[in-house]
Amino acid sequence: MNILCSNDDGILAPGLALLADVCREVADVTVVAPDREQSGTSHSLTLHRPLRPARRPDGSIQVDGTPTDCVMLAMEALMPVRPDFVFSGVNHGPNMGEDVLYSGTVSAAMEGVMLGVPGVALSFTGHHPETMATYRDTLVRLVRKITSAPDFPSHMLLNINLPDRPASDVAGVRVTRLGSRYFSDSLTRMKDPWGREIMWIGGGTITWTGGEQSDHVAVAEGFISVTPLQMDLTNFGLIEAVRGWDLS
Repeated sequence: MNILCSNDDGILAPGLALLADVCREVADVTVVAPDREQSGTSHSLTLHRPLRPARRPDGSIQVDGTPTDCVMLAMEALMPVRPDFVFSGVNHGPNMGEDVLYSGTVSAAMEGVMLGVPGVALSFTGHHPETMATYRDTLVRLVRKITSAPDFPSHMLLNINLPDRPASDVAGVRVTRLGSRYFSDSLTRMKDPWGREIMWIGGGTITWTGGEQSDHVAVAEGFISVTPLQMDLTNFGLIEAVRGWDLS
């Protein structure tokens, strides 16, 4: 079995080292990741300049591009054989609810799905590498179960979030749906040294909704959240309503 590992935190991120180490327990691993942090780049591609993959002394490959670039280059040019899975992460910070639309971590796994290979995105909802490191054995078991699942479809993406607590305190694994979160006051107006207005996106207050089966509720209650995602964003419930608008 062959696994491609990537991320959006960059080639030197502790979460990527953990993921690659875990995946080597069950498969041959190729690591192709951005040469710097690419958080929030979503599914963007680098189209207006060439990309330069560079092999590092440890055998991993860094790319001066986005997570999506990395997976595309890996599968189309850098790997001698097509991977059986694309694993992305372990992200430093959560990817739940609408985060999946912004996340470079999720998008790397999604690119694998778009190219016909099942993808798994993993995120740690805390920010302390020491706590994330306690999940090694848990992740080995989880990766082993996922890669041995007899009916894992090539068009499915799993989005996994680990709660911000030591692995020994985890309540279990819960299969969830995406919740929804709303940011308030996430835009800060500032002045640059020349008095010109600048705006900084980030921070603010988060309000979560979604119900008991949502990802953020599971994580808050100490469970590992596993959410199956699909590529088709069509709202099938509204197709007939929109047809009734007589847009022709």
